[in-house]
Amino acid sequence: MTDLLVGLPATIHIVLADSNVLYSRSLRDYLLTAAEQEIINMHWSQTILDDVTRHLIADRPGFDEAAAQRLVRAMEGTFPNALVEPSEHDFSHLAGIALPHEADRSVIPAGIGVKATIICTNNLKHFPAAVLGRFGMVAMPPDELFSQLIYAHMTEMVAAHRTVVSAFPNATDESTLNALRRAGARKTAELLAGCLGLADVQ
Repeated sequence: MTDLLVGLPATIHIVLADSNVLYSRSLRDYLLTAAEQEIINMHWSQTILDDVTRHLIADRPGFDEAAAQRLVRAMEGTFPNALVEPSEHDFSHLAGIALPHEADRSVIPAGIGVKATIICTNNLKHFPAAVLGRFGMVAMPPDELFSQLIYAHMTEMVAAHRTVVSAFPNATDESTLNALRRAGARKTAELLAGCLGLADVQ
């Protein structure tokens, strides 16, 4: 997995984002800004978006339906071609295949429909390599994806980081990298700190 992107800087990978990645503000921001840098081609389904906003409303105080609509509008406005709706034919590829987590059965067909090469997810066990391999896909956690993108597209990923920092009043490189680390992307934070000439964030 670690060599998937290394050595392929000209390749624009088609990435389907799972809801557990889009749920995190920090991971979502880096994923979307990487897509704005045009080093990945970003996609999601309506089912994935609905899962994200449902959990944000349930878990985040002050995050209500209006906030959910604003988030979705912003994502769709920036990436009007990101939404993919799997067809019956896409779903038919999984007929007779048992999955570890049946609630994720709609994610793989969405990846098939958009010809994704990567499903970006923190739930690797939900997406067996033997199943995804049939459709030319791999499951990859965001920390691994971002790290590989830094290796292949360092300039663009540093620019993506600066965009994320600028979006928050009073944010600094250090505070933003620390937020990224808390979101589970420690390797990414360390690599970006190195690119920026900073000591490792804690």
